Amino acid sequence: MEYVTLNNGIKMPQEGFGVFQVPDPRQCEEAVLDAINSGYRLIDTAAAYMNEAAVGQAIAKCGIPREELFITTKLWVQDASYEGAKQAIETSLKNLGLDYLDLYLIHQPMKDYIGAYRAMEEAYKDGKLKAIGVCNFYPNRLADLCETVEVIPAVNQVELHPFFQQENALALMKEYGVQPQAWGPFAEGNHGIFTHPVLTKIGEKYGKSAAQVALRWNTQRGVVVIPKSVHKNRMEQNIDIWDFSLSDEDMREIAKLDLGHSEIVDHSDPGFVKMLHGMKIHD
Repeated sequence: MEYVTLNNGIKMPQEGFGVFQVPDPRQCEEAVLDAINSGYRLIDTAAAYMNEAAVGQAIAKCGIPREELFITTKLWVQDASYEGAKQAIETSLKNLGLDYLDLYLIHQPMKDYIGAYRAMEEAYKDGKLKAIGVCNFYPNRLADLCETVEVIPAVNQVELHPFFQQENALALMKEYGVQPQAWGPFAEGNHGIFTHPVLTKIGEKYGKSAAQVALRWNTQRGVVVIPKSVHKNRMEQNIDIWDFSLSDEDMREIAKLDLGHSEIVDHSDPGFVKMLHGMKIHD
C-alpha cells in the first residue's frame, strides 16, 4: 500500500474500501471485516449510507489498532448548516463508536455548506476531526470554498474514472493543495469497464485485469481510490495493484477514453438537486 500526505501532514492510504449501497448491517459489517483482513486500512462511509453503526461494529471487532485505521464519513445535505453539522459530527462519532474521525467530508455542495464547514473547522481544531474536506465540489464550487474558509479542504472526493477523467478539476485541486479522491472508480460498471478492450489489452501485459488497470491508472495520477465490493476475492484483486506500473503509452491510451462528462450524476440538474434536498436521513 502506498500513502499520500494531506495538506495538514496527515498520511492517508492511497486505496481504501467504500461501503456505498451496503445498508444491510450484517452484510456491511462482514464486508468491512473482510476488507480489513485483506489489507485495507481506509474505510469510507457516510451518514447517508445508513451503515455507520455496522462499520463501527467491524472496527471494534477487527483487532487492528485504531491509529492504523483511517476512517472517513460524510455530512448529509439535511444537516448542512453550522448547528446541523455540529450535531451530525457527534452523531457520526457515536454511531461509529469513535473518539475522532480521520476525515470528515461535506457530501454535497448544497444548502449552507459554508456554515457547516465553519463547524467542521472548529471540530478540526478540537481534535475530533483529523482532516476535513468535501465531496462533489466541481472547480467553481471548490475555488469559492477555498477562497472563503480558513482551513483549506484536505480532500475533494469526486467522480473519477477512465470515462470521466476531470483533468481540469485535478489541476485546480493541485493549485490549492487539495487531495483528489475517486468515488466510482469503476464508473458504476458502465461502458463495460470490467471487459473494456483497451483496459483489458493493457492489463494482459502485466497479468492484471481491466479493473486493476483502471485503479492503477487513477493512483498514478495521484488520486486516492475507494473501490467497493462485498466479495472478498474481488476485494483482494482490487488491492493487488501495487506491484506494477503503467507506462506513459498506457496512460495516453487510457486518456483517449475520456468522454468529458458524467453519465452517472448531473449536479447542475435542478431535479437532482431537489431530490438530494428531499432525502432525509433522520427526523
